[in-house]
Amino acid sequence: MPNFKYTAKDRDGKSISGVMDAANSVALVDTLRQKELTIISIEEAKEKFKATASIGGDKASMDDLVIFSRQLATMVDAGIPLVGALDALQDQMEKAGFKNIVRKVRDSVEGGLSLSEALSKQPNVFSSFFINMVRAGESSGNLDEILDRVAIYMEKTIALIRKVKSSLIYPAVVIFMAIAITTFLIIFVVPTFKNIFSTIGVSLPLPTLILIAISDIMRKWILFVIIAIIVLVFLVSRLIKTDRGALAWDKLLLKIPVIGQLLRKVAVARFARTLSTLQKSGVSILTALEIVGKTSGNKVIEQAVTQTKLSIKEGESIAQPLTASKVFPPMVTRMISVGEQTGKLEEMLSKVADFYESEVDAAVSGLTSLIEPLIIAFLGIVVGGIVVSMFLPIVKLIQVVAK
Repeated sequence: MPNFKYTAKDRDGKSISGVMDAANSVALVDTLRQKELTIISIEEAKEKFKATASIGGDKASMDDLVIFSRQLATMVDAGIPLVGALDALQDQMEKAGFKNIVRKVRDSVEGGLSLSEALSKQPNVFSSFFINMVRAGESSGNLDEILDRVAIYMEKTIALIRKVKSSLIYPAVVIFMAIAITTFLIIFVVPTFKNIFSTIGVSLPLPTLILIAISDIMRKWILFVIIAIIVLVFLVSRLIKTDRGALAWDKLLLKIPVIGQLLRKVAVARFARTLSTLQKSGVSILTALEIVGKTSGNKVIEQAVTQTKLSIKEGESIAQPLTASKVFPPMVTRMISVGEQTGKLEEMLSKVADFYESEVDAAVSGLTSLIEPLIIAFLGIVVGGIVVSMFLPIVKLIQVVAK
């Protein structure tokens, strides 16, 4: 079921905001009215699983949520009442923002709400994945086990994100340095040589003339180029925040050689890991697919999952629409099909996630080993070309003098 953000007032006139699952907005209105609330606004919540969650002016990282889940699971397993466990967690939280959130959750639970309902009142911190997992744990009576499973899932997600980031940081830094050095040489060093050559009076070779022309253009237009780049980045960033723009951007990223394959493997690994965790915890397949789509981090995957959800409502299996989307590798859809037929879907998805996470490891190593020689070659050709172009007239002058 979709999530809806709502704002309402209770009988005392106090404003209340939160997120609630409902079949549609009409069903949500009925539910809120039964609680004697006056509805102010309702809108469908569109949230993504983020590495950080906003808490006023602070941030709660996924590491904070892992610690929260792990420690709460331990205390619940030890038989400590939920309010007491949240009290203890609140006291030991170091970040003031997160401490405040835990206090609000604790107050809501003490006021009679379930833990999942209390968490849903903090939608900027706890994702729909987190809330639905807790709800499943409450329904099954295995809250401690589910919380521990949430922590394991988030730890694996963090590790996956860090692997990809670490593989891209080194080449990004080197490429930036290469561009900066090249720009410095062209704007500041080449003009110095140009002045020297003008006093010598020797005819300049073609490579030197081209380099001087590039230097003149860059010096004249560099400010406009910088402004144009800033405007372009701003426009692209605004565009990819729209649904159509984000879909087009993600399609483009997946088509980039090497990097596209890496991003596809990351998306498939997250899809399989999230769906496996939700299924293992007893979340219904339709709710699980909705959460998976939102947390995939890729609009192409999200579109395929949304279509799968619609197809399941019409009686199809999970594997059929995923195969038709041509987004997922054949191995993934076949293993899902086998999982459906044997009743071991979560086990198959877990194996898919393990396999693609190991594939990400291999792809990261391969990307690093591939990019490094390319960057060295780029630096050698560009910087070497500039140096050679600058020294060609000097060599020519020496030859003229020698004659």
